[in-house]
Amino acid sequence: MLVTLVIVCEAGFWVLLALGLGLRYLARRPRLGAAVLLCEPLLELTLLAAAVIDLKNGGEPSWTHGLAALYIGYTVAYGHYTVKWLDRHAAHRFGDGPKPPGALYGTARAVHEWKLWARTLAGAAVALALLQAGIWYVGDAADTSGLRSWQAVALRILVIQGVVAATYVIWPRKAPATTPDTP
Repeated sequence: MLVTLVIVCEAGFWVLLALGLGLRYLARRPRLGAAVLLCEPLLELTLLAAAVIDLKNGGEPSWTHGLAALYIGYTVAYGHYTVKWLDRHAAHRFGDGPKPPGALYGTARAVHEWKLWARTLAGAAVALALLQAGIWYVGDAADTSGLRSWQAVALRILVIQGVVAATYVIWPRKAPATTPDTP
């Protein structure tokens, strides 16, 4: 059941995002669009409530609870960032907004990657906290190895993102060479 709910929440995120941005820029109803976008956190609260209720009703802690915690951590860390990023692009494409900045190079790109790593750190921290709370909640009454393995997954994701960010420091991305326009 939780896997289905994670999928529904992910699909719901994109549906609410498309609906909110559509209302904001295509229907020219910015307040209504913002209200729809503000409903998005209700999806994660629903998922969290379902996971807690499942554990409370004697559900065995499993990989589905771990997936739910990781999903919630990801949306806490990247949800607002994703909405803002897409909002800037929609404002440019469908509204009168400025063109969003393009790809970054050199130091600016490395800083951007480390900011993404900080978001991943926040998401991992939320997921780890939710998983640990689940472990403490069920206590010794059940096998919590499924939840502990997802804690390791969250830490691996954090390390991988750190390695990616470090590569932009070690091997900075260079701007493409500009060619002079010839008539």
